[in-house]
Amino acid sequence: MTRLSAEHPYRICLKRVYEPAVPEDGYRILVDRLWPRGVSKPEVAIDEWMKEIAPSPDLRQWFGHMPERFGEFSDRYIRELEEEPERVRLAAKIMERALEQQVTLVYAAKDSIHNHAAVLYKRLLSR
Repeated sequence: MTRLSAEHPYRICLKRVYEPAVPEDGYRILVDRLWPRGVSKPEVAIDEWMKEIAPSPDLRQWFGHMPERFGEFSDRYIRELEEEPERVRLAAKIMERALEQQVTLVYAAKDSIHNHAAVLYKRLLSR
């Protein structure tokens, strides 16, 4: 799990959906467009599913979880996050909640570095 330092005003972290939910996760938001394989809704223990904040299907398919495409994927996804009104609204909603309580962005990707949730996390905190 990735956490911020204590002095940051936002309480937000990342966690794979396959890791057990714990009370310290706070408000859990699934940020994948597709439901994660092999887990039921009770197992995932999410409070909200924000599939609209995930990369577009075309971008996700182009990326294909290939690390060598991650730089360009990140740039394209950030453009989607900045230019599409629904994604801008959802990002603001996440940040508002993260000022009030712990928020955990939940994702399914195996690679904890080269994935859209990591891009989203960094983008949210750079605002």
